[in-house]
Amino acid sequence: MIKLSVKNLQYKHILKNINLEINKGDFVGIIGPNGSGKSTLLKNIYRVCTPDKGEVFLNNINLKKLSNKEVAKNMSVVAQENRPEFDFKVIDMVLIGRFAHKGLFEDSNSNDIELAENCLEKVGMLGFKDRNFLNLSGGEKQRVLIARALAQESDFMILDEPTNHLDIGYQLQIMDIIKSQNLTVFSAIHDLNIACYYCDKIIII
Repeated sequence: MIKLSVKNLQYKHILKNINLEINKGDFVGIIGPNGSGKSTLLKNIYRVCTPDKGEVFLNNINLKKLSNKEVAKNMSVVAQENRPEFDFKVIDMVLIGRFAHKGLFEDSNSNDIELAENCLEKVGMLGFKDRNFLNLSGGEKQRVLIARALAQESDFMILDEPTNHLDIGYQLQIMDIIKSQNLTVFSAIHDLNIACYYCDKIIII
């Protein structure tokens, strides 16, 4: 079953006639030199950028037809640029991942909090749950953002160099966690060795 399909995508001078398909359950890595368009391609998929031409389909549905909430139910994202305008406690940062499952003005309940704590524990950050997010190191922030993506409980995850700012031990831990979730994953990865070890398929751009 095809999970994600990109057809004839073009964006400015960076991306030209991009076509790809990702099957359900695949862990697909995208590698290439800086400036090759890896992040730009991902942004066109998760709708930070709008393609000049072409279409993106998720579960055979054109993403243009889905609301932000519908997209969030089906796709979680860990981007490179993640500096919130306001500071949050770490636990609240993870709970933001639950918004797609909540009604308007609906507060987090005990199940949401338990899930968020479990996700923080998976990435080794439960002891930081009451810390301020902006006071964390780059690597600690990255692990919290991955916990937030896990709390979203979508079955498709996009990651833009998820092991940035992490030492080798945490790089492997994070990749093990992501791999163990049995999700469909599309990830930009800067380390070819990690890409070869964890990915079912690799796209070179």
